Amino acid sequence: MQTTPRTMRAARLTRHGGPEALELAEVPTPVPGDGEVLVRMAAAALNNTDLWTREGAYGLAGDPRAEAGWRGRIDFPRVQGADIAGTVAGVGGGADPALVDTRVLVDPALYDGPGPHAHPVGLLGSERDGGYAEYVAVAAERVHPVQDSGLTDDELSTLPTAYGTALGMIERGGVQAGETVLVTGASGGVGLALVQLAHARGARVLALTSAGKRSAVQEAGAEETIDRGGDLWADVRKLAPEGLDAVLDVVAGDLVEEGLPHLGEGGRWVVAGALGGYSAALDIRRLYLHNKALIGSSMHTPTHFALLADIARRGQVAPVVAAVFGLGDVHRAQAELASRSHVGKIVLNPATR
Repeated sequence: MQTTPRTMRAARLTRHGGPEALELAEVPTPVPGDGEVLVRMAAAALNNTDLWTREGAYGLAGDPRAEAGWRGRIDFPRVQGADIAGTVAGVGGGADPALVDTRVLVDPALYDGPGPHAHPVGLLGSERDGGYAEYVAVAAERVHPVQDSGLTDDELSTLPTAYGTALGMIERGGVQAGETVLVTGASGGVGLALVQLAHARGARVLALTSAGKRSAVQEAGAEETIDRGGDLWADVRKLAPEGLDAVLDVVAGDLVEEGLPHLGEGGRWVVAGALGGYSAALDIRRLYLHNKALIGSSMHTPTHFALLADIARRGQVAPVVAAVFGLGDVHRAQAELASRSHVGKIVLNPATR
């Protein structure tokens, strides 16, 4: 067991804004409280929510243009980063000392209750300090041992938000083997996870992506790819003439209005992002007359994440790591994320210089 230093390096938000709002600092190493453990960071993956939290792009109920984080106002300074793979370095009161030196994957959600189907109402890196640091304190019940996983630390760190969100969408949408599903934004972190997980479940996956990223999406398990620069719904009619069983959507905007008629009877449209815009108009009659469902899906439940940890232990997914940066290069990492020129996930690794 290594000695825990009194201070650590961290990248923290001082306010909402551009890259300059994210600063590198030497800060006190957190001390785990009752029911908490201290995790020594091995890797932390980046997510779009990191950019949107930094920018304050989430809005508030009744004021969609207000500067706010994932679930409301942010208390600054705030260490960013939701996705954490590492090793337990210490425990607080009431936490199991046997966890020390255990390799773990951290569930980043803060839930509204203790049950297995609780809803996430907060997020590491937003409502409390996260993983853009050398150490982070988290609830002991949110660490999942992954000692036997063949995935690297960088690969493990890609799972919590992207694969957790994807698995939540698939579970809430009731995706079954043999169904035909459309995945939008298929080359992004959540999109690629959706392709892999839906394919592994036995679904026929149609994936919306750019021509330059088609091969990576096909390797992830897409049976057919659709060029987002073409006539999407004409292509869907050819590939799924009876209608789609489900759409797993991280784009939203006009796609929702245009795409609902292309769901088959009893089809489900599951949305977990709004890259294409947060406003949409639709004819409600098309939902109830055809038993269709429009489902909002925010991250995952504790049950979903436990399933994801088991998938990680069994090595049943093959995460794509697009690039690895050191903690000191966090600004360059976020710029690469914002460029959307990559396929897969960008990772911060404190050991990388």
